[in-house]
Amino acid sequence: MMITARPPRALWVAFGPRGVVGSIRKDADGYTVTMAGASEITGTYPSMEIAKSALHAKMRPGSDWPRFEEH
Repeated sequence: MMITARPPRALWVAFGPRGVVGSIRKDADGYTVTMAGASEITGTYPSMEIAKSALHAKMRPGSDWPRFEEH
């Protein structure tokens, strides 16, 4: 039996002043944060607000809050 990954239910891309800084994917496990250029996820969180905060915390210190766009 082959197990296939389910596609994410939703995807938000986070933009900073210089372009994409990361993304948040919603799936059955929660909201998964991945930073731009990273080979591993930052973490999976129970709510979108917590995921946004986690993504922002991984940005350079003093960075403005990113703009999130759903795709």
